[in-house]
Amino acid sequence: MARTAVEAPQMARVTSPIRFVRARLNRPMPADGVWGWLGPLLVSAVAAVLRLIDLGRPNRIIFDETYYAKDALSQLEFGYTRQAVEDADEMIIEGNLDVFTDEPSFVVHPPAGKFLIAQGIRLLGMEPAGWRLATALAGVITVFLVARVGRRLFRSTLLGCTAGLLLAVDGLAIATSRTAILDGLLAMFVVAAFACLLVDRDRSRSALADWTDRRVAAGLPLGDGPLIGWRPWRLAAGLMLGLACATKWSGLYALAVFGLMTVLWEIGARRAAGVRSPALNSLLRDGPVAFVTIVGSTLVTYVVTWWGWIFSDNGWGRNWAADNPATGLGRLVPDWLRSLVYYHGEIWRFHNGLTDDHTYESNAWTWLYLGRPVSFDYQGLDQGQAGCEVERCSQEVLALGNPVLWWGACVALIACLLFWFLRRDWRAGAILAGVTATWVPWLFYVERTTFAFYAAAIVPFLALAVAYGLGLILGKPDDSAQRRAVGVAIAGGFVLVVVVVAAWFYPIHVDQVIPYDDWRQRMWFDTWI
Repeated sequence: MARTAVEAPQMARVTSPIRFVRARLNRPMPADGVWGWLGPLLVSAVAAVLRLIDLGRPNRIIFDETYYAKDALSQLEFGYTRQAVEDADEMIIEGNLDVFTDEPSFVVHPPAGKFLIAQGIRLLGMEPAGWRLATALAGVITVFLVARVGRRLFRSTLLGCTAGLLLAVDGLAIATSRTAILDGLLAMFVVAAFACLLVDRDRSRSALADWTDRRVAAGLPLGDGPLIGWRPWRLAAGLMLGLACATKWSGLYALAVFGLMTVLWEIGARRAAGVRSPALNSLLRDGPVAFVTIVGSTLVTYVVTWWGWIFSDNGWGRNWAADNPATGLGRLVPDWLRSLVYYHGEIWRFHNGLTDDHTYESNAWTWLYLGRPVSFDYQGLDQGQAGCEVERCSQEVLALGNPVLWWGACVALIACLLFWFLRRDWRAGAILAGVTATWVPWLFYVERTTFAFYAAAIVPFLALAVAYGLGLILGKPDDSAQRRAVGVAIAGGFVLVVVVVAAWFYPIHVDQVIPYDDWRQRMWFDTWI
């Protein structure tokens, strides 16, 4: 590749004022042709192998699949969720799908994620591979997106694919991809929204550079700058953020942080172009358009995902408005909307009142150093059971991040903070925005019951942070050959260690039967048990 290092934004050595402005606004993408797509596809193929092979193992409902698999089936059959009978899990494994009563079920997460899980059930049937298919494919797609995001962020296909590979082999990403829970789906939508905003950043800056060229060539003042109204990639980001919020409400944090991020990018672009009062003009001219485009499309998308409940006559809380007639101006609000607001109020109260003790709960402060991973499933086996060939065996699905990757990411995040604060490197700031959106809000939920697998949405940005740090280690293209050789050796060695450690831990992420002693060797800390 022509460029493999992450460079702080630099002004090109140009003499033309027009070229000078364009160089400040946008650096060119790598000129590597087909490899820009083939490289991400190759690391996605690695992710697919790790996530799709033996997807039906274990052949039972594990962990929170007991909620999401049944809710998905109910949505598929009725359009909304119904209560299941007490022994529904056993009946489903035996092939009996007559597991629902006529009573609606109060569900505390929006329907989009379960709708996707239902499509896997539609394709493969109500069996483990069926209800896990959507999350597995989401994991593969997220790896592809991260590789493409890294390429655009760093202007390096090598670093982009490195970030994708790191995510592909991460244990937490693998375990959540192979389990029918919502967090991997949320991660996909958040990364997709981030990717759309990156494309919008490049496109809008190119448009601003073109506008500046025309004004300068005509001898006209730049004044307040242009208003770029049609920005389809912002609409696409709003769509993805709407789906993120409609999967889990924590997508709202991404909406807030990414919205602020794109406004700051706009201010930086106008300042680089030399537009008058860039901050004020961005807020007054671009701010309202950005709000309507992103927040408006997010809101519309979110409401649309509730269509099955809206058009039902028996969904939980669906008839609340009819039983509680509105007065005054409230009569102008449709009953379905009033009922939906009531439902959301009940969901809000549930989440804020969730303080029950749990064996695997952990505070968000412990997530990045892997303080307390979550075991989705564990089976102790005796010799002769399920292929166990020694005296004792273990079989587990442990949602544990790759230790080398995660501990390295802690260092990389410090580097991102320094380069963003001291050098104003927007790339480091963008990565920090992703981590802020997916991790920082959880730090304030000290009393609430939280789990480390919520960090599935953080992993893509940790992989990007590590790739950023590896780019710094690799050095700049014009560094000495010796400097570059040392950088390649260190960066390549780190990636190799991550892959080797990933292979070592892989059996306990995918429920493979291994000797108990081998399992115990992988429990580096007692808090992992």
